[in-house]
Amino acid sequence: MAICILLRHGRTQANADGILAGWTPGLGLDETGAGQARGAGSRLAATPLAAVVASPLQRCQETAAAVLAAQPADRPVQRHTEDRLGEARYGAWTGRPLTELAEEPLWRKVQDQPSTVTFPADEAFAHESMAQMAARAVEAVTEWDARVEADHGPGAVWVAVSHGDVIKAILADALATALDDFQRIVVDPASLSLVHRTPGRPFVLRTNDTGSDPVDLSGLVARLATDGATGDAEVGGGAGSKDVG
Repeated sequence: MAICILLRHGRTQANADGILAGWTPGLGLDETGAGQARGAGSRLAATPLAAVVASPLQRCQETAAAVLAAQPADRPVQRHTEDRLGEARYGAWTGRPLTELAEEPLWRKVQDQPSTVTFPADEAFAHESMAQMAARAVEAVTEWDARVEADHGPGAVWVAVSHGDVIKAILADALATALDDFQRIVVDPASLSLVHRTPGRPFVLRTNDTGSDPVDLSGLVARLATDGATGDAEVGGGAGSKDVG
């Protein structure tokens, strides 16, 4: 399959203020977040991207634009919007301070039993369960993996620009981790996580990478284009991840 780079959007003022933004409209990156997005774009400039697929929310669209702006002019990249990569629909929790939400009984279930949580209904914002959020996100990434590979060949690299809880759910699925344990995974603003799905199993190549080094996947792409991927792991750990620069 293709190689998916999961990129969380850069910081927003809501993040800085401890507000659960959800699907609040008109919420873009703050100055720090814009710099983070440009940094992520610069890191990805070394790797030819087949596509950038982003949540429809403004903070993700702005992050996606920064990634595309950093790609060389002679390297066209397809841009798409995917609703299933959108933020969890928090319903009546949308726009409220995290400190206030932490006092509610549902907070404990969000922390310890998220698979049982459905966010409260609201007239202004749609709501859903965390299980529904996880299912749509995993479905979207799986379908886009297959689509990108069909269009661009084995080892093609694409970027999914999404949100913290959504990316955590995708990583939990790739790690065969129950949704009730997905809060163990950390996904910071503008972090990169890499997942390569194969016929045998997904491989998680990197998580929550907020460094500054270029991400050069050319070695891995070349190897997959030549040899494909069986899904077998290297017993003993192999010689290292030199192909995931």
